[in-house]
Amino acid sequence: MPYGQRSPSTLQAMPAIAMAMVAMLLVALLWMLHRSEVEEERFALIKDILWVEQNIHFHLVSDEEKLAQLAADLERRGAAGPVLEAEGRALLANNPEIRRVILRDADGNGAESFPPGEATGGIGEQAPWWPAFAMARSLGRVAWSAPFAVPGLGVVVEAHQPVYRGGRFAGMVVGVFPLDGILTHLVPWWVAEKYKVEIVDADGAALAAKTQVAVAEPGPSHQVRLEPPGQGVAVVATVYRSAPNLARNLLAAAILALSLLALSSLGMVRRQVRRRLAAEQDLRAEHAFRKAMEDSLTVGMRARDLDGRITYVNPAFCRMVGWTEAELVGTEPPMPYWLPEAMDATMEMHRRVMAGDAPPDGFEIQFRRRSGEVFWALVYEAPLIGADGRHTGWMASVLDVTERKRAEETTRQQQEQLQRTARLITMGEMASTLAHELNQPLSAIASYTTGCLNRLGAERFDPGELREALTKLGVQAQRAGQIIRRVHDFVRKSEPRLRPCSLNRVVEDSVGFIEIDARRRGVGLEVDLAPGEPEVDADPILLEQVMLNLARNGIEAMGEGRDHALSIHVAVEPGQAVISIADRGPGVAPEAADNLFRPFYTTKEEGMGMGLNICRSIIEFHQGRLWFEPRLGGGSVFRFSLPLKVAA
Repeated sequence: MPYGQRSPSTLQAMPAIAMAMVAMLLVALLWMLHRSEVEEERFALIKDILWVEQNIHFHLVSDEEKLAQLAADLERRGAAGPVLEAEGRALLANNPEIRRVILRDADGNGAESFPPGEATGGIGEQAPWWPAFAMARSLGRVAWSAPFAVPGLGVVVEAHQPVYRGGRFAGMVVGVFPLDGILTHLVPWWVAEKYKVEIVDADGAALAAKTQVAVAEPGPSHQVRLEPPGQGVAVVATVYRSAPNLARNLLAAAILALSLLALSSLGMVRRQVRRRLAAEQDLRAEHAFRKAMEDSLTVGMRARDLDGRITYVNPAFCRMVGWTEAELVGTEPPMPYWLPEAMDATMEMHRRVMAGDAPPDGFEIQFRRRSGEVFWALVYEAPLIGADGRHTGWMASVLDVTERKRAEETTRQQQEQLQRTARLITMGEMASTLAHELNQPLSAIASYTTGCLNRLGAERFDPGELREALTKLGVQAQRAGQIIRRVHDFVRKSEPRLRPCSLNRVVEDSVGFIEIDARRRGVGLEVDLAPGEPEVDADPILLEQVMLNLARNGIEAMGEGRDHALSIHVAVEPGQAVISIADRGPGVAPEAADNLFRPFYTTKEEGMGMGLNICRSIIEFHQGRLWFEPRLGGGSVFRFSLPLKVAA
């Protein structure tokens, strides 16, 4: 081998080595970017916590000066009570971090305070604030106490400012600062959005905290001493641990995948080069490879120029519509695969695409195959930009979504069948109750009929008595017919049909079913209808199904009892009506609350777990919302809202 000439194996390995080096460099770059972000985050943390410390320091020093001014006013004016109330009110109003101002006498007893209340932390030398009291009295200037707990205020610190009269120590003006109040009023919202801010003691125990996000895993933190109040008190900011950087992880995965793909592609090219030595053969193989990729696409691709003329179609599109590439390329609107009966709408969409107004999320349209079969297509249009950057036409990706549309229709029909099945199950569960309810009017009809026949057979009857008996017989027949009509309307199979209906009437019809079961179980009904006649666009049968399901759940939850009652309330709110069904049962257990509306979740021994899920589906179909709340005094309140019919 001549000097300086590399071996073929070395030359063939160079692209792979280069790709590996590029991948390593990119990984190193990502690592450096990550380290840079960490350093920037820590720098921002230190800067922000120092700003917070300076802000707290500024306000507390300002509060010291105001307490000193209050002490001077007390020394000058003498009347402690009026001065403390007047200036204390202004001091607390302008400085919300101060919760109370106390005037203690020379022995440390709490003489007066504003607002009025008991002295904090006890009295005398055993009180936790006594060292600060003694230091302020000794130094003749403000001194801060160590943190201590006060009922109703939490952990507080006190600023003690001596008061003199005639040059003699007369007492102490004390400002009470709850640590929670310091964080609430002196730490801005934007800091709490980024960090968990805490005040800790000298041992690092948290005394107060301000956070707007639950911190599952704490991130980096930084601590700064607070002067004042001193006493080892410090403020700590902890960064919220953010979710993993999805973009960076995807980029790293993409780099790895692209590297593997590149190495794989190099291997394929190597095999092609070994088979074909001539450049023309290499070019033909490359063209065949890309053509194979194009032909393997299952998504139809179609390109059109600025005049709407087809310039390119891929095999998937040809298979989709049934025309060959030669027949389609060069075709101008109207296209052969357009649906004749929808020609105007299709032409209008074509004009919108040509004008650059195509829906960004794609649009669904019906096309016709060469065989005459109609299918649904989902079309995404995008500008076709040439190599020189000029807009040369429009590229469309076309997906056949006919099967998806059929699946959606099947799902819809199955959902309707499930709702009807639920109604049939409900009627089956109520069969014994309905039979008992029908037995009463039927027994009365039989009794009245027998009586009338007996009178007629004896040929002695009073027409008035006979008329009264026949009238009562008719009433009982109407009662039985009404029960049968309700059952028939409830279980009949029909498509959901939205129409204007009276919400009060729907509730009244539902109560006709509910009261049968309630009466059998000894449960009373309290029905409160809305004033007027609120109307909604709804399917009344579906709403009755929701009412019956929720009411039966409430009745079953209460069991049998003399004082049990189910409350049904209809209220009208701006733009919507809200129906509430309240029971007095044991309520919903906390562990069941999150799963209550999930399919096949039930708290009943023999329940299917589909009732509440179907109810929510029905209400959401009506553009409403279904939820529940605990009832005051025990039990649960299930509510659902429906939009009111807009007056024409």
